[in-house]
Amino acid sequence: MSSQQVSILIAALGGEGGGVLTDWLGDAARKAGYRVQCTSIPGVAQRTGATTYYIELADLKSTNPLALTPMPGMVDLMIASELLESARAMQNGYVTPNRTTLITSSHRVYATSEKSMMGDGRFDRDRLREAVLKMSQKAVLFDMDKLVQESKSGISSVMLGAVAASGVLKITREIYEEIIKESGIAVQANLKGFALGYELTNKMNASDHIQESRTTHKILKSSKSVQQLLDVMKSKFPNETHFYVEQGILRLVDYQNLNYAKQYVERLEPILELDKQVGGIHQGYKLLCETARHLALRMSFEDLARVADLKSRKTRFARIRKDLDAKDHEPLVVTEYLKPGLEEFCGFMPAAIAGPILQWAERNEKLNSFNVGIYLKTSRLHGFLLLWLVAKMRVLRKSGHRFKMEQENINRWLHIIESAAQISYSFGLQVVECASMIKGYSGTYRRGLKDFNRIIQEIIEPAIARQDDASEKLALAIKGSLTHSGSTIVPKDEEFKPIKFFRAKKLSSTDESIQNS
Repeated sequence: MSSQQVSILIAALGGEGGGVLTDWLGDAARKAGYRVQCTSIPGVAQRTGATTYYIELADLKSTNPLALTPMPGMVDLMIASELLESARAMQNGYVTPNRTTLITSSHRVYATSEKSMMGDGRFDRDRLREAVLKMSQKAVLFDMDKLVQESKSGISSVMLGAVAASGVLKITREIYEEIIKESGIAVQANLKGFALGYELTNKMNASDHIQESRTTHKILKSSKSVQQLLDVMKSKFPNETHFYVEQGILRLVDYQNLNYAKQYVERLEPILELDKQVGGIHQGYKLLCETARHLALRMSFEDLARVADLKSRKTRFARIRKDLDAKDHEPLVVTEYLKPGLEEFCGFMPAAIAGPILQWAERNEKLNSFNVGIYLKTSRLHGFLLLWLVAKMRVLRKSGHRFKMEQENINRWLHIIESAAQISYSFGLQVVECASMIKGYSGTYRRGLKDFNRIIQEIIEPAIARQDDASEKLALAIKGSLTHSGSTIVPKDEEFKPIKFFRAKKLSSTDESIQNS
């Protein structure tokens, strides 16, 4: 039995036995040797919401506290008695592709909002099913209501059978059946419902009908070395932080390599110890979670290789084709707009060469003078190959000037986090949040870094020297930097303007560009 905590969220409609299912799961887990805590949140009448039940369990040897409520992104098993309820759970962030096994019925019980429409107000069932399969790590989806009619049982027993066969919990089938018998509730009918749910889920497992999300992260997790790093991380870090640290690891493996992801974990270990020292256990380890999130973004800074890599991926072209509703036989032209400058090219040069060049350009206000606009048709072979070759430049990244500067800035930021958090927890969190000012490249990056350094010099470092909690002042400074014009990353009047980085269009068979190609 794993020592990791397991979180289970159940959404059931009134009269469907959600409370009974919770009791069964809790009793079965206790009998199997788990520590268990169960809570419920009543729903409302007239089919405007379900009653939800939350179960958290852990090994008896575990000393970690058990939570009373679920946290978005941290649910291991989601059980829904009806298709729309699984969609509600996804909308609230309780179902995630990296973690959650979703067990739900495919039948519908229409909500009040659907029935009150003048026309056909029903949600599209196909879209709901597609979301279930896409948003969960593993989805067990079948018509449970049909099995209820066949067994004359409650849907709770069918769901229990699906849970038992899914393998999420290391509890034997015999224990579940004993619990049903001990409950004394319609024993024969519920045993039959349990058996039907168990057997159907087993058949789905055997025939590989249980769908798993096909994402880059899933491919990475199939790597033995990556999985070993994830396992080590989960043994060291508290359960509340696993989602954030795992996402960071997968992002950095994809961005650079496994060793870079290991460096990420090593940088977080002192933050974990710090979080424990300053009372993070009572804060849900928020300091570590936020540091993990921002550190992953800081370490995967945007450069030419990163942009080229993202733009040359097969999934991106498939998404563009889908967005334009272009059929497979229809020609498609994708034109990329690129404007690399001196900083982008110098970023891959050794620091000894790039440093003097950039200093000269800054002194003479030439940083933006060498930006060259490039229109690259990546739907053509030569354009795609050029972008693909630029993406491969990531092997040079760690020896370049930009990488060296970024690592120095990251180390400085982490050191300041440690000093600030020892003054107050909120001060440490605000120093972590400062990282949100640094993003992008070229002028956007320079403005953000300038604001970041100015806030450190004028607010954070003086406050640390005085041992003063400057969290409120710092929060206002960060907000001002992000929302006001002048020394900003995003000017206020441009904050919500969409920016297009490419142009794509479908071509007709008579288009001149096709005739000339």
